[in-house]
This record gives sequence, C-alpha cells and structure tokens, in this order.
Amino acid sequence: MKRIGRWAKRWYGAWRASRLGTRLALGLAALSLVVFAIVGTFTVEFMRSYLDRRLDDQLQTSQVAQVPHLRTSTGNPENVYSWYSAVFEVKSGAAVAQPGGALPDDPQPLVKIAEEAVQGDVYRTVSLNGEGDYRVRACPVNTDPAGTGTVLLSAAPQADLDNTVQQLVLAEVVAFLIALAILVVFGRLVLRRGLRPLADMAGTAHDIASHDLTATADLPVRATGSGGGAEVEELRTAFNLMLSHIEASLAARTAANERLRRFVADASHELRTPLTSIRGYADLFQYAAANEPEEREAHLSRIRAETARMSVLVDDLLLLARLDSHDAEQPVRPERMDLTELATAAADAFRVGRPSHPLTTRLPDEPVILRADPLRLRQVVDNLLANAAVHTPEGTAVELSLSVEGNTAVAQITDSGPGITVEDQQRIFDRFYRVDNSRTRAAGGTGLGLSVVQSLVVEHGGTVSVESRPGRTTFTVRLPR
Repeated sequence: MKRIGRWAKRWYGAWRASRLGTRLALGLAALSLVVFAIVGTFTVEFMRSYLDRRLDDQLQTSQVAQVPHLRTSTGNPENVYSWYSAVFEVKSGAAVAQPGGALPDDPQPLVKIAEEAVQGDVYRTVSLNGEGDYRVRACPVNTDPAGTGTVLLSAAPQADLDNTVQQLVLAEVVAFLIALAILVVFGRLVLRRGLRPLADMAGTAHDIASHDLTATADLPVRATGSGGGAEVEELRTAFNLMLSHIEASLAARTAANERLRRFVADASHELRTPLTSIRGYADLFQYAAANEPEEREAHLSRIRAETARMSVLVDDLLLLARLDSHDAEQPVRPERMDLTELATAAADAFRVGRPSHPLTTRLPDEPVILRADPLRLRQVVDNLLANAAVHTPEGTAVELSLSVEGNTAVAQITDSGPGITVEDQQRIFDRFYRVDNSRTRAAGGTGLGLSVVQSLVVEHGGTVSVESRPGRTTFTVRLPR
C-alpha cells in the first residue's frame, strides 16, 4: 500500500507540474474516453440484443412453418442452416427423440428443454459440450393437458452472433482509439493556440522580472497581441492596467525617495549653516569675555539671531512633516472665520514690517466667511507677502486682493518685480528650492516658505498657483467656502 501511495503521489505531482494545455488535453482525453466507453457499451449491448431477437425470430419462423406438417404426418423435421432440429415424444414427463432428427453427441440439455415444452413455447440458451453456446426454442406439436405429446426442438449456434459482436467491439475500439488520438492531437493544438495569449503574458511577466526596478521605474513591456476570446482580452486589459499602476507606483516611490534624499541633504545643509554660525559666535563670545568685554553683547545678539533663524527652519520642517504624516495631532484646526478680517490684519502687519514695499489692498466690504484654521491661513498670507518682499527690489509695489467666485474664496498676492522664469515656476513649490541657489537665509530664505504655503492650502482642500512674467507675478490661492 505504501508503494502504491508513493506512486500515486509521484504521478499527482507530475500532473500538477505539467503545463495547463497538457492537463486540459489529458482531461479532455479522459472525458472522451469515458464517453466512448459509455457509447461503445450501449452500442454493443443494443446490437447483441438485436441479434438475439433476430435469432429468436428465425427459430420461431422456422418452427411455425413446420408444425402444421408435423401434425399431419410423421415426417422428419427440416434441417435449417447448421441447426440441430428434432421431434421428441414426451410421455409421463420423459422426452424421447424420434428418429430422423439432428442432435449433438450429448443431447441431454436439449432433452430437458423438450420436457418443459409440452406446456408451451420455451426459449433457452445452453452450452453444449465442445460446441459452444446454442439458442434453443422448443414448441409443442401435439400435446394434451396430461403432458403427453410431441415437441419440436430447434437449436441454433450463437458462434456467428458472438463473432459479429466481437468484430463490432474490435471495430469500435479501433475507431475510438483513432478518434481519441485525433482529438488529443488537434485538441492540444487548439488549446495551445488558445492559450498562446496567456503564454505571451507570462513572457511579459518574465521580462518585467528581469528588469532592475531599483534603478528605474519604467516598465517598457506590455502584453500585446489579440485573440483568445473575450475573457483573455479582458485579462490582457487588466494585466496591462495593473502594469500601468505598478509603473505609476514605482515612479511615485522613486520620486518620493529622491525628494526625501534631497530634503534630508538640504535640511542638513540648512541646519549646518546656523549651527556653524552659532559655534563661531560662541567662540568669539568666549574670546571677547576674556579680552574685549564690550563686544560680548554683539556676539550674544548674533547667537540669538542665528538661533531664531534655526528655530524658524525647524518649525517649518516640523509643520511639513506633520502635514505629510497626518498623525493624530492634526496640524490644521478649522473653525468658522472671516477671511476679509484676516487679510486686513496681514496687510497692516506687512506695512509695518516692510515699509520699503508699498502695499495696496482690494478687499470686499462684506465678510468672506469660510471654515478654516485662521492661524495657518494667516501663515499662508504672511509667507506669500514676505516672499514678494524678499525677492523684489525695494520700492516694488505689492497688491493683496480678495474676491469670491461661487463657492470659492480667491486670494491673490501680486508684485511688480522682475518675475519668475518658466523653469522656476515648475519647481517653485518644491521644498528647499530657491530661484537663486547661492542665497543665504538672510538674503533669500531656506526655500520652505512656498512649500509650507502649498501644503497648508492643500490641507484646507484648496489650490495655489503662480503666474509670472517680467514686471508682474501673481500667486493665487483658492479655498472652498
């Protein structure tokens, strides 16, 4: 039993390891074999039953033709074909064959049938020693109720019938085997052609596996071709759509990794600058404490200034990290607020802090009510105003306008400075990106201000955009009301 189990397990493993087309072809062959066996068995049984009935009809026809003659004479029965035929005299339940008949060497099986026939027609199939099976029919010729009289018995050999059935079985086996072979061969070809689109998709998957996705996010291969039916076409479309999604996800991951790498590098550089300044001023402060006491306050004020600048940078980094992570502590706490009032306060603060840049405002008379975080929106407006002041020469006019378009509040900050190039406009909201990379914090900032603006506006469900040409630059913030 263990050997049989191992054999069955080995064959089952080979079956599962075979290709889908081979398994389908073998399964089709097995199903066809079962159908052929059922059809063949039914055909053979039907043919044998038909031949048995035909032989019984021949025996009956032969005996019906002889019975009237045998009743009126004592002649011998006719010998039909190679049949055995004889007349039996039955007395007291014992049958005795009359002269003139044809009987086998051992007629005892036929005698028993003749004894039964005094009551009516009898059909039997008997086996005669050395001669095979015979189909026997016995019918009464002249009998009385007492069971006495004459009986006609005929026995036809079934060898021809058996040979016919055997030839039919052989013909069916040969025909079914040929049909099965043709079915397997052509079925395998048809299945291979039908499964070719699946093989093509498997080849596409292998091509993708051979690509180094760590170096590039591009997936240049797609499942091509046609045919295979609606189901295969649907699978091909879904497969290509999945590849497109994977490619987009890989591209997004690559871009995110690149942004993270650049962000870490820029953050390290930006933090290193004030830290270096603080260390230098600390050394100068230590020297001044011992040699030039009157300069201690100057060095200490510079340390405070650099610390404040580093604190602003760290605060911006922390805010961006919180906006990206969407952690439990929400960076935005929306409430019902008046955007007109907020813009007025921001404009007043700008005029005080940046007197070298004249500011004009175009604000509606009625309140612009929306649900937002007033502290963060004030930060957005302040950053945009400060950006206009930092990157334009003194005396450059700045305008702050506020309007309502349907269910959207629109705030615009415009300056008449030198403008921003098209290349810079495409990256101006990137973190640590500065139009002039050589600027220091004192001259042009760290490049986080506009990134903070975009992240805060997006967090409020709005958008921010820039349009610029020489002599006019406009930042537009749109917020839902």
